[in-house]
Amino acid sequence: MTSHAALEIVAPGAYASLQDGGRRGYRRIGVPWAGVLDPRLMRIANALAGNAEDAPVIECFDGGLQVAVRGGALRVAVAGDANVEVDGRDGRRNLPSWRSVTLAEGERLCIRRMARGRIAVVAVAGLKLPAVMGSASTYVRAGLGGLDGRALAPGMRLPVDTGDGVDRALPQPPLADAGPIRIVPGPQAGHFTDEALQTLLVSEYRVTAEADRMGIRLDGPRLAHRGAAEIVSDATVPGSIQVPGNGRPIVLLADAQTAGGYPKIATVITADLPRLASLWPGQALRFAAVTADEGASIARASEAEMRALLATIRPLLPDGVDLAVLYGANLVGGVVHALAPEYRPLPFEQAGDERSPRP
Repeated sequence: MTSHAALEIVAPGAYASLQDGGRRGYRRIGVPWAGVLDPRLMRIANALAGNAEDAPVIECFDGGLQVAVRGGALRVAVAGDANVEVDGRDGRRNLPSWRSVTLAEGERLCIRRMARGRIAVVAVAGLKLPAVMGSASTYVRAGLGGLDGRALAPGMRLPVDTGDGVDRALPQPPLADAGPIRIVPGPQAGHFTDEALQTLLVSEYRVTAEADRMGIRLDGPRLAHRGAAEIVSDATVPGSIQVPGNGRPIVLLADAQTAGGYPKIATVITADLPRLASLWPGQALRFAAVTADEGASIARASEAEMRALLATIRPLLPDGVDLAVLYGANLVGGVVHALAPEYRPLPFEQAGDERSPRP
């Protein structure tokens, strides 16, 4: 590979931006975390590409992202249930997601559509971006991070340093979780009627078209306030479920404001927030209540599962062959066990000077 290579954005799809683990430690002065909506995908994609787990990545939505290699070969990796194609000199070929691939000069990688969920993450081996307030994450509303603080657009080029020479694959993608989104009631549950929290827990809600990196507005039974629908503005975090005067809950995500004047009936636990962020408009969801301690235990278990999953990533041969699958396969047909009962020699009886098989 060459340090002069670059990845050009041909088309950003619905929305694509450069993100990492987020800009932590500045919410007290009004700077949101930003960062990837699904940290698992970032960590997997970077591990497949040979980067540090929290290196900057391209986060995209709903398919449509197209990138091209300029100036030399590059390794890219896709995490997410996406339909991926590579356009090269030998024509178009399908590429499984959950693996990395080395692209030659001029080749294009295209995420045609998402098979499940809205979010895909593309890691580029050796991608280097300057940190702004400790993070390369793009926060468009304030023009921070990424490339000039902007979402990705056609013609933008990402500078790439040299990376290692190994393509990798994840044998088993993360399992889909269709369970309810778990929430911790509060911090302003007392601002709602006694029936409001119960309504939130027993009802089905749907993601509306008002869904982006800042938050998701849900449609379903209205949640009634006990008194005024507004409070003195106080802190919010990603996962806060605000309820404005119309009673329709809003779940805040990575780019959300750091304070707000709508009371918060509950908070989505960290382990489940990526699942909610990846839901399509129109998809249904339900909530279930847990305690703060239970939420912390779920987070620890989720991290252990993530570590175990990353440990299963394995290298590929230069032509993309998975060594583990190759060694585990029966490469020669018609193999038999010479000592199996059906293949043992038939017993013989002595008949004069001749040996004849026993009937």
